[in-house]
Amino acid sequence: MRTPEEVMDAILDFARQNDNIRIVGMEGSRVNRNIPMDSFQDFDVTYFVTNPGQLTGDDGWLSRFGKIIMMQKPEDMELYPPEEEGYSYLMIFEDYVKIDLTILEESQIAGYLEQDRLRTVLLDKTERGLAGIVPTDEEYWIKKPGPRSFDDCCNEFWMLTSYVVKGLCRNEILFAIDHLQLMRDELLRMLSWQVGTEYGFGFSVGKNYKFLGKYLPEETWKRVLSTYRNDSCGAVWEALFLCHELFRESALSLAGHFRYAYPEYDDIMTQYANRFYGR
Repeated sequence: MRTPEEVMDAILDFARQNDNIRIVGMEGSRVNRNIPMDSFQDFDVTYFVTNPGQLTGDDGWLSRFGKIIMMQKPEDMELYPPEEEGYSYLMIFEDYVKIDLTILEESQIAGYLEQDRLRTVLLDKTERGLAGIVPTDEEYWIKKPGPRSFDDCCNEFWMLTSYVVKGLCRNEILFAIDHLQLMRDELLRMLSWQVGTEYGFGFSVGKNYKFLGKYLPEETWKRVLSTYRNDSCGAVWEALFLCHELFRESALSLAGHFRYAYPEYDDIMTQYANRFYGR
């Protein structure tokens, strides 16, 4: 596998040699100083160009970055259309380096930088003084919940219980599993808030809460992982009740810390689940 320096040299050398490319931006985990570096990190790069068609009309120039063994172009897909502006190439090379390269018009640079502060400019041919912008992940830090957000999280979690129970009683396990995942999303949100009360709100637990386990007690983390055992209706019932326990513990802790009211429908929805358990 090429070194990160070799990959970046290829990306920047091509941009320097191509007059159409005016600015090179970089985003994602490789510009986040708080993320440990490893070989699995993508190179998330954006070329800001004068004429996008000169690049998007022919994929041949992509070979400058290596031999591609897998590529996805969201703008050319029907089932998975693009979620952001521009034209993107998601590429895996024969040495397993992954580059996600987006083409935007030069005029879109301001919006690019305003949309997300975890971005920087590596090359600026426009003399705008953009190169060297210091990226920050501040907007991804754990947000201190207000009473409304806290109640909304509780409300969503306990309301979803009814859907999980419904799916299990109908033996529609995929329906139940999908809604249990939505419940778990609220559980992870609540646990991240609890982590914030214990460690401060000046950091991020990562995309999809991937670093959350580093801040939870070992036994709590093991219980969270146990909620992912969903290969039978019985396992989903167990996971549901374990989610209830974990959510209740975390939410009550948070409610006590901020002096928020904890909703009474916890008891009501717990009785509801117990009423239909095993049916």
